[in-house]
Amino acid sequence: MSLSGASPYSDDENNPWGKTYLKVSGVPAGWTDVKYGDIDTNILQSVYQNYLLGNITKERYEGLQKSWDWQPDTLELSKEPLKNKIAFAYRIDSIGTVEMIVDANNNYDFSDDESFIPLIFLPSEGMKNDSVAISNAIDVSFERFIDNKIVVSTAPLFITYMSQFNMLMCNFPQYSTTTFKGETIAVLSDNFTNLSYRTPTIALINDTLKEGDKLSPEVLISKNEYIEIKGNLYKNIGVDNNKNALILEKMDLPKSEMNSTQIGYKTYPFEGNDVVDESPISLDKLKGKYVLLDFWAVWCGTCREEIPNLKALYEKTDRDKFEIVGIVGDSPKDALLKIIETDSITWTQILSTDTNKIKEDYGIKGYPTTFLIDPNGVIVAKDLRVVELEMKVLELVKE
Repeated sequence: MSLSGASPYSDDENNPWGKTYLKVSGVPAGWTDVKYGDIDTNILQSVYQNYLLGNITKERYEGLQKSWDWQPDTLELSKEPLKNKIAFAYRIDSIGTVEMIVDANNNYDFSDDESFIPLIFLPSEGMKNDSVAISNAIDVSFERFIDNKIVVSTAPLFITYMSQFNMLMCNFPQYSTTTFKGETIAVLSDNFTNLSYRTPTIALINDTLKEGDKLSPEVLISKNEYIEIKGNLYKNIGVDNNKNALILEKMDLPKSEMNSTQIGYKTYPFEGNDVVDESPISLDKLKGKYVLLDFWAVWCGTCREEIPNLKALYEKTDRDKFEIVGIVGDSPKDALLKIIETDSITWTQILSTDTNKIKEDYGIKGYPTTFLIDPNGVIVAKDLRVVELEMKVLELVKE
């Protein structure tokens, strides 16, 4: 389960998103100090239509394309505005209880909706039980653009309150399916946080993986990764929202000659510079060793918690057999250098930049993300943490 923030609208009159805010009515009588906001089902459509409407500037529109590495496909997007946002309102009473109302039928009027107290989310418990999202979800309506027509769809929307951060969080706990050559494929949209299918993840549902099973990272196939169907390899190109179709590209090369971020494939080559001494680092120079690629960010609390564990593993291993390379994204250089000094990090750290695009090449969606690579450059494990990581590395370097 992944969650995304459901933030209230800003009171700043100069907020660049101000003109995109929904105008709603009908909050319950007696509510005071009400905050309003919306949850986007398709951020790409929202940005496109608000640019056409003049609600966001050309500079912001082009800046978002660059930061998201997004080339708008106007054949997939509706020039006519869609009702693809879900409005909400909430208040916090004198004892700190959050009461909320959601415009489930998307008529911009809360008077026909029921208010509720969102579930308090406890990270230590909630992430162990994904069904909590389904059992506490509200069915909401919104518009999509399919076959060049605007159609009304529904989906479950889960909203929870993280009291320790005073934040509302949400997701859409649903997935789609499609069939190809007699096989059923599950299609997951953007970690369940919206329904744009900008970065869809897919998995085969078969005798091994059945409907209702928990999906492990090993069976999930991200955009631009490969799925094997009836002895052939296909690349996950993505979803054409207008055609409501998953696009797969048949590959002619054997698996051994293709690069991917999947276990069993050769990983992508990269080049960068050590952030401390500017010495050049590349994957080619690390051949012959097991290498842990650790993608992290300076603001990521979980990443910082992993540093002592990585230090312990680094001290237990031989540099001729094992190396760690930290690849740091979305982070300023000075903050990274400070952490290196404060935490006494001795292994290589590289900044992923707009020039080397390491983060983009590896399709990193969140931090921390790790890849364990064998001496031939083949990925043998992903996203191992703490005890599992140490056990796996020590087992491999002893072989």
